[in-house]
Amino acid sequence: MITLPTLLLVLAADSGVAVIPRPAHVAPGSGAFVVTGATVIVTDRATRPLGDLLSDYLYPATGLRLAVRTTAPAGARVIALHLDPALTSLGAEGYRLDVTLGRVAIRAPQPAGTFYAIQTLRQLLPPAIFRQARVPTAVWTIPAVSIEDSPRFRWRGIHLDVARHFMPKEFVKKLVDLAALHKLNRLHLHLTDDQGWRVEIRQYPRLTQVGAWRRQTIIGHPDRDSTKWRFDGQPHGGFYTQDDIAELVAYAQARFVTIVPEIEMPGHSQAAIAAYPELGNKPDTLPVWTAWGVDENIVNPGDATIRFEQNVLTEVMALFPGRWIHVGGDEAPKTQWKASPLAQARIRELGLKDEDELQSYFTRRMDEFLTA
Repeated sequence: MITLPTLLLVLAADSGVAVIPRPAHVAPGSGAFVVTGATVIVTDRATRPLGDLLSDYLYPATGLRLAVRTTAPAGARVIALHLDPALTSLGAEGYRLDVTLGRVAIRAPQPAGTFYAIQTLRQLLPPAIFRQARVPTAVWTIPAVSIEDSPRFRWRGIHLDVARHFMPKEFVKKLVDLAALHKLNRLHLHLTDDQGWRVEIRQYPRLTQVGAWRRQTIIGHPDRDSTKWRFDGQPHGGFYTQDDIAELVAYAQARFVTIVPEIEMPGHSQAAIAAYPELGNKPDTLPVWTAWGVDENIVNPGDATIRFEQNVLTEVMALFPGRWIHVGGDEAPKTQWKASPLAQARIRELGLKDEDELQSYFTRRMDEFLTA
């Protein structure tokens, strides 16, 4: 197995610099730029917020609060951030980074490229730059190099499942920071499942009053014999308020990460059914699920349920301004629909072949609603 340190050494030996992901073009130079208290970050108007961000990045470990200005004194050692329309061939996320003994120059056609150049610059510094306390013995060198880079893939994503195990808001922010450092630009946030509902929907308060909490969690992988299941006996739960979501979205946007929310349907919905039993196919009152695996409790395909899902999506669309919302669709056992008079009547009414076509109809209703 290749470990991260091994990978870094391979990259360093191959290109002279250790940056993940590997830049498209790297030309190592001689010597190094040294960041000191006299270093000035120079920006234009468009890159000023990114200059401030770079100063914030560097401060904890270096203890140096670098000035951010539009000009610098003659002879000053500068880190310059400028937009350059001549580099449009690199695309919106591309950049050029040139490091010499006396100057660091970052040029990009769009702010996103400037941001990614800053992430490369951070990785070129000694690893101690990522510490959150001052490292007084460090010398903050950046090896001389010329880098031209742009992404191979437009969608560079990471997935976080907060439905099965809730993660606090600050954890999500830390993950966004790590994703951005590695030039990932999508965070797929799995917000709902059988084991928990994690986003406040004001029209349906029981989704978080009830659906966000389970009484315990299974230990290990479920045995086929459920009598052998063991549980931890510890309540688990939590959710993000709409204000929390707004904060996370803004935090991610500032780091050029788009959060893609996922609201599961029609399967993986027991937490929603626990909150609103009328969504289910049986009259039973269900708890939020405490086990793992594929749960047969899926929402019914009635008009009231479709309105419920669309009302949920209306609030989700208002919270997440990105172009994408994921509506699940996986692992939806049809056992209950096969036995449901409502589902069978709907199949006949719509002239469908079977329950799989009924799920396609259900999903198509969501698609038409989201894209209207």
